[in-house]
Amino acid sequence: MDLHYEVYGNGKPVVLIHSGGADMRDWSSVVPLLSEDFHVISFDGRGAGRSPSPIEPANYVQDLLSLLDHLNIPQAAVIGHSMGGQIATEFAIQYPERVSELILIAPALSGFPYSEEMQAYMLRVSAAAPDIEKMIELCIEPPSYEITRNHAERGLMIQMLRHHFEHTFTWATFDSVWPEPPAMERLEDISAKTLFIIGDHEMPDNRQVGEQFRRVPGARFVTISEADHMLTLTHPNELSRHIIQFVKD
Repeated sequence: MDLHYEVYGNGKPVVLIHSGGADMRDWSSVVPLLSEDFHVISFDGRGAGRSPSPIEPANYVQDLLSLLDHLNIPQAAVIGHSMGGQIATEFAIQYPERVSELILIAPALSGFPYSEEMQAYMLRVSAAAPDIEKMIELCIEPPSYEITRNHAERGLMIQMLRHHFEHTFTWATFDSVWPEPPAMERLEDISAKTLFIIGDHEMPDNRQVGEQFRRVPGARFVTISEADHMLTLTHPNELSRHIIQFVKD
């Protein structure tokens, strides 16, 4: 296993998949809370944190499978934030027997028709390269980062973004491999007990993704007040409370 990972606590396995532009520090305030009840696995995705840069198109779904196999974990509660939520969703569709609960925090969704505004925002960030400080400024400019911009965890968010952007300059490729058809077309196939969590200060695209997840049989939905896209950093206690209650229910 070439990915960097850390394990904490005992009990039911819970695996945490961080957001894009971040690393396992995305969960730094959540892990201590969850590890009081669960066996928590947190890891740096390929190209992030202390994991190696991709030398061929990354297959994040297979990376997750390899990690669980390496740790001899036949089934786990899978929790994903933002892009990590996209990975978690695809994994739950491809390997339903490996997922006991699926918990998605403001997830991305493969196959979703993101708005022109969202695509333009991503292009502005990319076009600012190699000026990392400008890239960070543009990345956290939208209202969906407003609460974290003014929170004590602003520094950690910026540290992760800076590390991410510096790290991407070492990547051999930005291509990635995803299952077909995309998850957008297969949400009804999700059989795991599912919880969708989102902050009330989110961008319209992410709220519309949430509407798509209403197609998941029996999915539950939670909105956290005064929270933006980085609620893992700003609201760890409330977030962990919802996760613990859902997994134990």
